Amino acid sequence: ALGLPRVYATWEAMLEAERALPEGERIDAVSIVTPNHVHYPVAHAFAEAGFHVICDKPLCLTSDEAADLVAVRDANGIVFAVTYNYTGYPMVVQARDMIAAGAIGAIRKVIVEYNQGWLATKVEATGLKQAGWRTDPSKAGAGALGDIGSHAENLVATVTGLELASICADVSSFVDGRVVDDDASALLRFRGGAKGVLIASQIAVGDENDLRLRVYGTEGSLRWRQERPNRLELRRLDGPIETLTRGGGSYLSAAAEAHARIPSGHPEGFLEAFGNIYANVAAAIHGLDADYPDVAAGARGVRFIEAALRSAENGATWTSVE
Repeated sequence: ALGLPRVYATWEAMLEAERALPEGERIDAVSIVTPNHVHYPVAHAFAEAGFHVICDKPLCLTSDEAADLVAVRDANGIVFAVTYNYTGYPMVVQARDMIAAGAIGAIRKVIVEYNQGWLATKVEATGLKQAGWRTDPSKAGAGALGDIGSHAENLVATVTGLELASICADVSSFVDGRVVDDDASALLRFRGGAKGVLIASQIAVGDENDLRLRVYGTEGSLRWRQERPNRLELRRLDGPIETLTRGGGSYLSAAAEAHARIPSGHPEGFLEAFGNIYANVAAAIHGLDADYPDVAAGARGVRFIEAALRSAENGATWTSVE
């Protein structure tokens, strides 16, 4: 009905048939948008067969699986991306470039919050498909930490360039009968001395998709909110608060400008950010230099989830993220 030239009933059938085609006729890449437990087998099989891979986050369920996917990527020389789509927002790219250029000095503290309220009640018992698999540990692995905490971790790493060394996490399942985490609060220690706070909650009643980031340096700070994605706030030691806007002119970095897709003043966000990730992956597949979150970032995210859960299980003790 969609006019697709080839349609398959299973991913196994797709892999077998596409491998049998001449190289110039087979698919370029596979996009994996399944529940989490299917990520690893599909990604491993296609990557090992030499196909490029674009996978949703979290990359997989365990750090052993993640390490294997990195190794398979390296062995086969493919492009392997993970769709941390928030890094595709122009003003996130702008924040990254400003920090790299020293606009706020040396980073001292980072606060990242991702608050949602859609799992504040046991909606998985109502038959809601998304809630059903996301609260099933056999399909999702972790709960809020995997679903949105992984986005928060990646946003910090991408924008600041800091390496997370250890974490002290308090993880809860507030809704009766729920077996995965639906709320997490964590203290972060980064290599080099910077500190941080991370919140990932899906029981925050009244919040929709409130991802926000604050980065404090020795000379200034930056603030960004996903629900107002086209604005980035800069505050300095001395001087007024500055609001930078997408398409705002020559003060934006070249990379931020390249990620802006529509004229200034028009709402741009979630879908365009995905488009930017996919466009950058396509460029990489064609052999061009391109910026996209890769399988190593996905593997780092899985290690973060595991470290947070270990910390919580041990009574919120400081735990290495290695």
